[in-house]
Amino acid sequence: MEGDVVEYRIDRQSGIPAYVQIVRQTEQALRMGVLRVGDKLPTAKEVVAATAINPNTVFRAYRDMEQAGLVRSRRGLGTFVTRSLARPGAEDDSPLRTDLAAWVARALAAGLERDDILALVTAALDEHNEHDPGDRGRKQEDA
Repeated sequence: MEGDVVEYRIDRQSGIPAYVQIVRQTEQALRMGVLRVGDKLPTAKEVVAATAINPNTVFRAYRDMEQAGLVRSRRGLGTFVTRSLARPGAEDDSPLRTDLAAWVARALAAGLERDDILALVTAALDEHNEHDPGDRGRKQEDA
């Protein structure tokens, strides 16, 4: 499983620091069940080779994730997932994911680009939060 569980992609045009992109991609993989407790993350050397970023950037991302309790580094062995973020409905075969994939396909077929789709989803979530004060309260507690 040496680094083939998750592959990081760095978007240099996004304005988001590379270490933040690594953390977000790892969190997404944890939420989607792609990464599971015990899985080994790619080594810093593997990430550097695949993304051409500075090794210190990878170390910072891994350190931030370790401080958040998501991973644990073991000297000489690597960095391993210690906590899952997966929720019911995130699995590849879930009805929610199937419905969402079909919706995304329709949006793409209608000519929308990734940023357009993300904007629509964000707007829908924001609208939902306005109508569900309990959700807003949970967000404030998380902050």
